[in-house]
Amino acid sequence: MKKLHGIVFLVAIILVSCGKGTGRTLTSATGSIYECLVVMNDEPLTQEQVNEVAKLSLVNEASGYTKPIASLYDLVEAIMGADMPCMPQVEPYFRLTQVKTALFDDMLKPTRNILFVDINPQKYTQLKTKVANDYWSTPQAICRVQSPSEEEFVTYWLEHGEEIRDWFVNQEIKRQMKFYRASTNKAARAILQAEGYDMLIPEDYMVIMDTTLAGATTYSLRNPIAVAPDVRLLWCCNNKGSMRRDLVVYSYPYTDENTFTQDYLNAKRDAVLSRVVSASVEGSYMGTEYKVFPPQMRAITVQDDEYATEVRGLWKILDGEAMGGPYVSHTRVDEINQRVISAEVFIYASGQKKRNALRQAEAILYTMELPQEVNQIEDIQISASTK
Repeated sequence: MKKLHGIVFLVAIILVSCGKGTGRTLTSATGSIYECLVVMNDEPLTQEQVNEVAKLSLVNEASGYTKPIASLYDLVEAIMGADMPCMPQVEPYFRLTQVKTALFDDMLKPTRNILFVDINPQKYTQLKTKVANDYWSTPQAICRVQSPSEEEFVTYWLEHGEEIRDWFVNQEIKRQMKFYRASTNKAARAILQAEGYDMLIPEDYMVIMDTTLAGATTYSLRNPIAVAPDVRLLWCCNNKGSMRRDLVVYSYPYTDENTFTQDYLNAKRDAVLSRVVSASVEGSYMGTEYKVFPPQMRAITVQDDEYATEVRGLWKILDGEAMGGPYVSHTRVDEINQRVISAEVFIYASGQKKRNALRQAEAILYTMELPQEVNQIEDIQISASTK
């Protein structure tokens, strides 16, 4: 797991009219989700730096980013505006807008996400990165990179730019999680709670399947894999408007030490979802795209620094209509009951951009609380009440 090195995390100061401090009221942030304002003066890279960047292949051949990387802002944009992985069409992590430092004024201060790049040898003797939340508006995320030289900034950005981008992504996910806490589907959550864990399933996600899949060997695009032992599965769906969002949560005993490998998780996904997800053509079933954009797996940090295995990929309907879209799954271990729990969201929106919808649905996965975490919260509350 990569960590953000050299960053001083500032305590977020939230000033409300009836709160602490000056009593200043924060305005609502401006801008849309996954948009970022970059405040920096742009300077050309040296030929040596251009050659060094070219070796790193920051932009792949199929990328939507087509400009040559020839300046400091190009370098920032190539990482912050890079293509999201495993999407059916080119969509960037963030849509960026640049403004020179001297032009950053009060009108721009409420912007939702702001990245400052301040290079000044008279002000700084060493490179530092600072982050803050809700400074001029709410919700707001600010990251400031201070560097005494262009050379130090280029070196730092090439090494840590992706981590800064991930920090901004995490701020957006946390905002969405906060939104879900206000309104959830209590019936759907009760089904999970009966199994010992919980998740903030939004109120507009309706339960369409609550079942146990009996153990059987089913077809996988890669390898036949037994669903046995039994798999508990909950499937919820938001099918409002022209875009469909689905959430599937399934669990099974943790018996195989090779469970957390990409081949195993991919095969298990095919085995489980091929049995429950189909289209209008009889005999059709859900599968995974392996040839064009194969799934990508990584370890991530979720609630309270717990770890999860994330898999991103593309789903498709086999033996039926030409249907497909992106999916994201989190897989974790229920340590108390020795179960593997996989939660996945997938999107269907033919001809539409899918980044924002996928990211909003993805935030649901981060709200999962396993039995060991639920019990820990209860223990803390009990201990506090006895003092």
